[in-house]
Amino acid sequence: MKTIISKSLLVAGLALSMALTSCDDYLSNVPKGQKIPTTLEDFSTMLADEYNNCREDVTQAVILLNDRFVSAGNLSYYELWNANYYWDESADRVVMNKSDETTYYNGYAGISTANLIIENAPTATDATDAQRNKAMAQAKILRAMKYFTLVNYYAKTYNAATAASDGGVPLITSADVGAAYTQPSVQAIYDFILQDINEALPDLPEQPLNVLYAGKGAGEALAARVYLQMGNYQEALNHAGEALKLNDQLFDWVAFYNDNAGVLGDPDVYQSVSSPMGHDYVENFIFCHGNNSYAGSDLQMREDRGGRFEQGDAHFMSRWKIRTSAGSTYYNQNLTGFFNRGGLTTTEVYLIQAECLARTGNVAGAMQVLNKVRHKRILPEYYQDLSAANADEAIDLIIKTKGDALVQTIVPFCDIRRLNLEPNHARTLTKVEGGKSYSLAPTSHMWVMPFPQGAVENAGNGTITQNVEK
Repeated sequence: MKTIISKSLLVAGLALSMALTSCDDYLSNVPKGQKIPTTLEDFSTMLADEYNNCREDVTQAVILLNDRFVSAGNLSYYELWNANYYWDESADRVVMNKSDETTYYNGYAGISTANLIIENAPTATDATDAQRNKAMAQAKILRAMKYFTLVNYYAKTYNAATAASDGGVPLITSADVGAAYTQPSVQAIYDFILQDINEALPDLPEQPLNVLYAGKGAGEALAARVYLQMGNYQEALNHAGEALKLNDQLFDWVAFYNDNAGVLGDPDVYQSVSSPMGHDYVENFIFCHGNNSYAGSDLQMREDRGGRFEQGDAHFMSRWKIRTSAGSTYYNQNLTGFFNRGGLTTTEVYLIQAECLARTGNVAGAMQVLNKVRHKRILPEYYQDLSAANADEAIDLIIKTKGDALVQTIVPFCDIRRLNLEPNHARTLTKVEGGKSYSLAPTSHMWVMPFPQGAVENAGNGTITQNVEK
């Protein structure tokens, strides 16, 4: 096989394969404890590598939005965190971003896995053509998800008027070590993402093996997310509808809070409750961890951010509780376990559908969908249906709920970036800290993250050009 598999992929990517495949299937001419993948199962099992592929760390995006509490100690130690947290436009974040940033390296690790499968599945043994096509389709959805995050993190947001000239991210389509690559435009990256999705959809199963693999619902949900970011509201609406035909369940946060109110509602109890947002979360289209790769907890939240949730939001009240410790007041996490912060869920798709209905003239329909989501999240004593007089009002309400529901994920960051292009919805972020006022304008260069210096200086068989000066 001409493809060279990196040691990290061989170790991490095949760990599950070794666990799931009988010893009799191992090749006899490789070192003990290792296995060269040859069967389709060997390759497709790599998709379920939760450390490399099913993780999405968007730390700097969450910090920039001030959607998490960061201690004074961490702000003092991490220069880049401090610059983004305080919206310091004078800071040279390019110089500060010296570390091996997980967002970048984990994204391309997942892309490498996808490329490996796409290249080798056609000749993999012990499989039918239909099974090979399914594995390649699932790999293309993984690759498209990773590229969507990367292009929305390290490049300007999609703008149809400038996307063809705005710098994109490295486009790597081979798993070969040392393979040449290019860094095309934002438009070219989006075209590539859509090509992967459209090629994958016909071969995706309606019921994948588990939530670590893409099914047809995940493909449709991802298409809806991508088209929304591009401003193609009719296509986004169409794909959202197709996704919801395959899974339309919403988790009942009101019932969850009431069932656990003895712990969650007691201001003096900081006992953890098991997260319902794990692999069996009813809203899952596809599962992907957030900033950590396995079980953990939510990130702490700033006091002012917690204060902006809708009154009676059982989802918020289930996940965070106010706490003062070591002189700082913040919202402390209530849940531990697994969290689908990097995948795709029905809540996101419903809210995509709602926004697209408003954008295409059906404001009443948009509010009906929004209220369907809120009904599962707001305690009955506080719940009232929301209404809107026009599309702009509806969109603002939808984005508010979406930002709360998907807080500490990539989604609010993507939404604010695209809305910053619209005069009716662009907004300046403001806060007061230590008696000093801070703000972040919609036009700020800080909405684009710099590539890590390690990637730029060791670019391999290509070159990487920063899309932001600092």
